[in-house]
Amino acid sequence: MRLLLVEDDLMIGQVLAQLLARAHYVVDWAKDGIEADTALCTTDYDLVLLDLGLPRMDGLEVLRRLRAKGKATPVIVATARDAVSDRIAGLDAGADDYVLKPFDFEELLARLRAVRRRMTDSAQPGYRHGEVWLDVQTRKAQLAGREVMLSAREWAVLEPLLLRPGQVLSRAQLEEKLYGWGEEINSNAVEVYIHGIRRKLGSSIIQNVRGLGYRVPADEGEK
Repeated sequence: MRLLLVEDDLMIGQVLAQLLARAHYVVDWAKDGIEADTALCTTDYDLVLLDLGLPRMDGLEVLRRLRAKGKATPVIVATARDAVSDRIAGLDAGADDYVLKPFDFEELLARLRAVRRRMTDSAQPGYRHGEVWLDVQTRKAQLAGREVMLSAREWAVLEPLLLRPGQVLSRAQLEEKLYGWGEEINSNAVEVYIHGIRRKLGSSIIQNVRGLGYRVPADEGEK
């Protein structure tokens, strides 16, 4: 899952980027409002963690511009501004949640998961498809009740496909879930990880759609 971290404090940003990466997020780190706005115009992120007091463009303006484009990308505001009026302004501008600095990192991860669940209209802490279950909190996969070990990047490919069964994602869209800024993209990486997923969870879990990309087949009730 790809996340945009918007934080101008270098020490806080570096720590958060490292912790989020260890939690298996692909993290891009924008250090000012203009950089964040540009990133949001060019990349479809799964989540945004947004500071408000940013140089060059305030975080509230970044948020307003994102919502003005009609994008529903989940945004959690993380800021030291603790006035009720600031919280109201952030929520009214389109934030999905609000955490005050300093915050507990495990609580932040829980809030990220909760916001993601709300955006996908799911009350479950993971994704189920047939006999396959992905537990988002524990990062564990199961096949027919048996635990299966997926690598972080196999998970990163499978999760967006399971999120919307039947929807086709191109190779380029899946690559966006695998690589952050400055990382070299291996030309056949998606195919390699899909091969690994099929080997572990069954060949039918991911379908090729010729000329378009890949999908997890929709359950009968979703067709």
